[in-house]
Amino acid sequence: MMRLVVIALTLCATLIGQRSVAQDEHSAVSRNVQQRIVKIYGAGGVRGLEAYQSGFLVSPEGHIATVWSYVLDVEPIVVLDDGRRFESKIVGIEPALELAVLKIEASELPFFEVGKELNAQWGDPVLAASNLFNIAAGNEAASVMQGVISGVTNLDARRGVFKTPYRGKVLVLDLIANNPGAAGGAVADSSGQLVGMLGKELRDATTGVWLNYAIPIDALRRAIGDIIAGRATTAPPEETPILPRDKSHNLTTLGLVLVPNVLESTPVYVDTVLKESAAEKAHLQPDDLILLVNGVRVGDQKSFTELLRRIDRRDAVSLTIQRESDVVPVRLVPQ
Repeated sequence: MMRLVVIALTLCATLIGQRSVAQDEHSAVSRNVQQRIVKIYGAGGVRGLEAYQSGFLVSPEGHIATVWSYVLDVEPIVVLDDGRRFESKIVGIEPALELAVLKIEASELPFFEVGKELNAQWGDPVLAASNLFNIAAGNEAASVMQGVISGVTNLDARRGVFKTPYRGKVLVLDLIANNPGAAGGAVADSSGQLVGMLGKELRDATTGVWLNYAIPIDALRRAIGDIIAGRATTAPPEETPILPRDKSHNLTTLGLVLVPNVLESTPVYVDTVLKESAAEKAHLQPDDLILLVNGVRVGDQKSFTELLRRIDRRDAVSLTIQRESDVVPVRLVPQ
């Protein structure tokens, strides 16, 4: 009888030890993921929405991947896991992927490697890390939730139901991850390798059901690499000279009237399209949001008019706009 008791106690101690080791390993992976998450603070949007979101480091030199959103209407403040605060620059956006890449002046930072090929599949356990609800501040760690991938599907199949410009595969998550502030956070596998980026809050327009999802890193890898390498930057070209007013484009030459510029950083929404203008012939419409001018990011109405001052009015102007949930390229040819 005593031998059976000793055996039982030995088995119990072994199981407890194994569980402790597994918990320690899980905690170590979670902590490694948290150290690569950043908190992003910017604009609150025209409706006074949350002025914060999440991001994750993708290079040791301070490149950060995040969701492109109204929060980035101003150059945002970035707070690292250790509490350090930095002013950041938006070095590139890819509206169709809802991706933005920021840059801070720092080095030797922990980061996620985006070059690795990872094939996330249904049933894989994952960790979702973000600053949801802005509950972390300073050197407080980002939140980490544990769950699984409950499906891999193509969001294009739901076009017109979920309002988002992104068309492609998503990882459907069995955890409530897409809360205010979580957008731009990281989804990692059980070993801490990056598998996706948390998307913005997305609601089914017909059923009211919220979708918890991430955009696979496979869909973002090339765009992130191109932006970091400078092959796809949308930063304003400082070397391009400002032309005299009678030589450059302006709102009148294009036939555009924008919404009233009443905010510190008013988005470039079209209010009116003038008859028989270049804008009308390019089929621009009221409520179109102008995102890029000749491939350069438009931050607000002031930067838009400044960009037009750098374009000869005899030249065509290429715009990238968002119309409801679609990203559309248009070309305005001067009259």
